[in-house]
Amino acid sequence: MGAPSTLPHGSASPGSDPIPAAGVENLVVIGSGPAGYTAALYAARANLSPVVITGFQSGGIPGGQLMTTTHVENYPGFPDGILGPELMDRMKAQALRWGSRLLETDADQVDLSQRPFRILTAEGQTILSQALILATGASANRLGLPQEERFWSRGISACAICDGATPQFRAGQLAVVGGGDSACEEAVYLTKYGSHVHLIVRSDRLRASAAMADRVLANAAISVHWNKELVDVAGQTPDADWLASVTMRDRRSGATEELAVRGLFYAIGHTPNTALLQGQLELDPRGYLVTRPGRPETALEGVFAAGDVADAEWRQGITAAASGCQAALAAERWLTHQGLAVVVPREALDPAPAGEPERTAESDAANYDPEASWQKGSFALRKLYHDSSKPLLVVYTSPSCGPCHVLKPQLKRVLNELGGQAQGVEIDIEAEPQIALQAGVTGTPTVQLFFTKEMQQQWRGVKQRGEFRAAIEALLAAPPQPGGTTP
Repeated sequence: MGAPSTLPHGSASPGSDPIPAAGVENLVVIGSGPAGYTAALYAARANLSPVVITGFQSGGIPGGQLMTTTHVENYPGFPDGILGPELMDRMKAQALRWGSRLLETDADQVDLSQRPFRILTAEGQTILSQALILATGASANRLGLPQEERFWSRGISACAICDGATPQFRAGQLAVVGGGDSACEEAVYLTKYGSHVHLIVRSDRLRASAAMADRVLANAAISVHWNKELVDVAGQTPDADWLASVTMRDRRSGATEELAVRGLFYAIGHTPNTALLQGQLELDPRGYLVTRPGRPETALEGVFAAGDVADAEWRQGITAAASGCQAALAAERWLTHQGLAVVVPREALDPAPAGEPERTAESDAANYDPEASWQKGSFALRKLYHDSSKPLLVVYTSPSCGPCHVLKPQLKRVLNELGGQAQGVEIDIEAEPQIALQAGVTGTPTVQLFFTKEMQQQWRGVKQRGEFRAAIEALLAAPPQPGGTTP
């Protein structure tokens, strides 16, 4: 696995407990979301200088499931609601402000057979830790339809909030599968874009909260199909590359019917992300981590669980955050009782305010900068496409797209690391749908790499930043390849 990496943090103050062996952390939190970031906040305020391996692709994106929701209306402290990605951005900033250290990568392996525990990341780092908090969450389920893979990202999506603004869905018939809060929320959200939304429910009632169910049933733009299950999906013709219809079966009579839709969105539950822990910790029959009743401790001392990975019943943002608090407090007590806690004082008693996130202004003739590393809007895109001799990253986003919140800072970091050798432009597909349609964008985030007026490469979804950097460096080192499309 290689030598353990040493992550920077402050030194112990005179008279404090001895510093452990080089590279050994007090506490590592695996996973983010409300559970992971709350655990990190509490541990950081206890001067444990926790490391948070946020996750990146395995089991979802940093920030967890709230990154794929619109307005969160039931989180205390926000009487008018708050966008899920914005709530998670605030939690992340708060954890960082108090001294948490984030690694935006995946944990590839966890070895609980030795102490300190050993974690191997996707970027090749080996991290040793005295204690672990597992907050890996859960992943969206799929139906496994015969033609599902063919039309995935070509009409089928597991995230209406990410992809609903895609031009191909505008003014079309759309469908959502599920009967819980997420399904109802997505059905209501999609009425902003589609001409009509069909909610396909396996039973004769909605499992959603009364408020969400009432919203759906009162909305004339939503039709509920009770006691129906999906059999398959199809395109317009055998060779069509975009979803055109779904086939439903009545669960009582067995009769089938075809429903013409341009989009199909899954909201059918989740599976806990416990693959890392198979054979090392006790799991229940559904794959959730088993903890002591009402507590965060697992069967292995020094290992704690928080959030949806150990919650098969409630699965709410507020309960995940609460369990993150419990896990951090329990970990701090355990480390102290074992004589393993090494206090890492903060440089300032009161850290500087986190402030509000910076937002990129729309470029126009007055503020356009031909040398800027990152700009926004079609004006900047046209100018850079025609005038710049540098590789150009174009990222297509939508305001409520959680994965976009994750990816944009990574792309900006790549461009900064390249020292001005490449540039980036952000396109909001809600504000400029024609640009996205012309570019063939079928979901957000989508990234296209241009060089000398030709598209060289395209990515859909969140990728490791090293993949983008390698592609740009390859263009800088070699002549561009002909072909592709223009924006």
